Amino acid sequence: MTNGHLDIICRACQIFEHVIVAVTQNSTKSSLFTIKERLRMLNIVLAPVVKSGKVRVDSFSGLLADYCRQQGAQTVARGLRALSDFEYEFQMALMNRHLAPELETVFLMADEKYTYLSSSLLKDVVRLGGDASRFVPRSLVGLLNKKLHSKKNPRP
Repeated sequence: MTNGHLDIICRACQIFEHVIVAVTQNSTKSSLFTIKERLRMLNIVLAPVVKSGKVRVDSFSGLLADYCRQQGAQTVARGLRALSDFEYEFQMALMNRHLAPELETVFLMADEKYTYLSSSLLKDVVRLGGDASRFVPRSLVGLLNKKLHSKKNPRP
């Protein structure tokens, strides 16, 4: 979870009465953290809004459209950093509309200070000894460093 993700979540909380932050395993990406670890990190970072009842952290497998229908969600909020994100997200939104016509997708533009920030780039920076504290919530810096510098994930 980067500060860019946190920015999108906080802004979604300003727009929507209740927000579900749901994680899933993306088969096209290799995740550094397991779903369980990602849920734990989200609960740490989002603790104040989770306690308030404004946000719920969850995980799912399968189609997002099916998950949203099961949860009674009417809107999916997605963050966009650049035009390259839009193409993928637009295709996904159209497919979700086909699968669940009642589901609307809202795109939130990333704050410009996060437009260059991606999880993949961040992992590379940390693997090579860079400081992650400007890019992720402070409570996650140690977890990220530990994971990327463990014996399973040696530096290149």
